[in-house]
Amino acid sequence: MSAFPARWDQRGARIVGALVLVASVLAVAGIARTVSLPHGLAQPYVATAFLVFISIGEFIRVTLPGDRESAPLGLAGALGYALLTEFGPTTLATQGFGQVIAVTVTGILIGALPHLAAGRPPQVDAVSRRIIVVSAVAIGFRATGLHDFVASLPMDSRWAAAGVMVALVVLGMALDTALATSVVVAGEHAPFGVALRDEARAMVGLGSAVGATGVLIALSAAIMGVWSLPVLAMPLFLTQFSFRRYSGIRQTYLETIRSLSRVTDVGGYTETGHGRRVSELSVAVARELGMPETGLRELEYAALLHDIGQLSLSEPIPRGATLMVPPSEQRRIAGLGAQVIREAGVLDRVAEIVEKQAEPYRQGHTPDDPSIPLSSRIIRVVNAYDDMVAGSLEFARRMDALEHLRMGLAAEYDPKVVDRLSHVVQRYSRMGV
Repeated sequence: MSAFPARWDQRGARIVGALVLVASVLAVAGIARTVSLPHGLAQPYVATAFLVFISIGEFIRVTLPGDRESAPLGLAGALGYALLTEFGPTTLATQGFGQVIAVTVTGILIGALPHLAAGRPPQVDAVSRRIIVVSAVAIGFRATGLHDFVASLPMDSRWAAAGVMVALVVLGMALDTALATSVVVAGEHAPFGVALRDEARAMVGLGSAVGATGVLIALSAAIMGVWSLPVLAMPLFLTQFSFRRYSGIRQTYLETIRSLSRVTDVGGYTETGHGRRVSELSVAVARELGMPETGLRELEYAALLHDIGQLSLSEPIPRGATLMVPPSEQRRIAGLGAQVIREAGVLDRVAEIVEKQAEPYRQGHTPDDPSIPLSSRIIRVVNAYDDMVAGSLEFARRMDALEHLRMGLAAEYDPKVVDRLSHVVQRYSRMGV
């Protein structure tokens, strides 16, 4: 993923740009403060140990569900260095917050080099957030007197030290969640409350393990010295490995469904790219409507497979445009597609979404039918739109399609979905996508 995804407007790019600017200022200030010290780098042996650890953690970074890039080991090491008071029984940690920032930034850059050489650039917003969070914790601990307070505590009062460190880490993780939420809200136009809930839920799992590991490294380094890094990192490494496996399985699952969705293209039943376009546009519309991530995943699967029922037709529909066939035929195709999906045994909810996509959102002048899922309503609207536009970038053709959809608001199409689709299409048109 690049810093500025193709379907982000200027608002999303500005937010990421602001994060990069803040992180860059902190990095330059930290490095400048470190090199200007009269005695140079404080405790080079300790700094090198953490630098190597952070570099390794950044090198083995992982992409989590929701396309969230994370470097759990690297971040835990950086937090541990920021909170460090002693390194071994007789060595008081004397590095300032500037050196913490400098070591963190250098470690991140070194760990990212192999990825850059292989053409896998990191997500600059995620890297910027890591630098900002570590800087905030380092400044909060080492520039406010908390470091001296904790270092002065006797060994039997270290529970108080742990409390201070945990509080700072929790505040740092809350800052990271807030920054990640701002990126999602700006870039994907998701409602703030929904985006915050999704980011907080994602942070609770791995984020709590990262924070706890950072605190434990800082506390145990007083006794274990350099061995605190590999010993305490092992549980987090195993946790990261499990997350990586889970994320890999989900990605394989998605790629398999994407491959199945292209069967209708290859067989000439739908126009090339129809399923992909409906899927991408449906997810964008659902994001703006405030659908949570669990719902987005089901919607993406259903949108990719929404035309799979056309494989049962003896004669393909011209251009695969189900909009042009009678409602009864639309329902039959949707039902056949749902049957195929149910054969998988694990996609019953997706099958229901596909089956209900052919139903109008209400009958006559009756209230909305609550049995029709929002995902089905979204696919119905977006599928009809793409049947008329077929991926064209021509603005007039897009506007004509939207006007046609508005004519069906009385019963066929959910007005809320059409309104959000119109917003997304106009935003994409301004960006030329």
